[in-house]
Amino acid sequence: MFMSLVQQRRSIRKFEKKPVETDKLNTLIEIALRSPSSRGFNPWEFIIVTDPELLDRLSRAKPHGSSFLRNAPLGIVVCADPEKSDVWVEDCSIASAFLLLAAESLDLGGCWIQIRERMHSDDVASETYVAGLLNIPDGYKVESIIAIGYPAEKLRSHDKSELGYEKISVNAYGKS
Repeated sequence: MFMSLVQQRRSIRKFEKKPVETDKLNTLIEIALRSPSSRGFNPWEFIIVTDPELLDRLSRAKPHGSSFLRNAPLGIVVCADPEKSDVWVEDCSIASAFLLLAAESLDLGGCWIQIRERMHSDDVASETYVAGLLNIPDGYKVESIIAIGYPAEKLRSHDKSELGYEKISVNAYGKS
């Protein structure tokens, strides 16, 4: 089952105008909270966004690569208190990946929107913009927003021949 999820999952940027049901949202939340965390510190926190106006404003978090969020019925903002763990970036990234796989398992589609170290404008970081919209406490960091909904597009799976096996080394870099 896991392998088929990984094989089928694609970044979906077009969504049907259909809300994500409460039971599916609750499953996504549970999976996010069960995602692995270094030393069990769980520095991540999740903000569920379903308000269309707020999703539209969040879709402008950066000039490129976030506009599709305005048409998603659900956005999950993944943020963290970096004081809880020095590997909060990794922990948030794992949680984000778990959310994408969970969405696929629920017949939903999703796409990662990178926020950390991106710019909203020439003088405002995307993290600052998102934190201001969502009242995220000072000191917290925003890693990503995961757009989720029912896919309005069907993308073919990547063929195994496209996977880049040349990037695999055995026992030392560059050895096959």
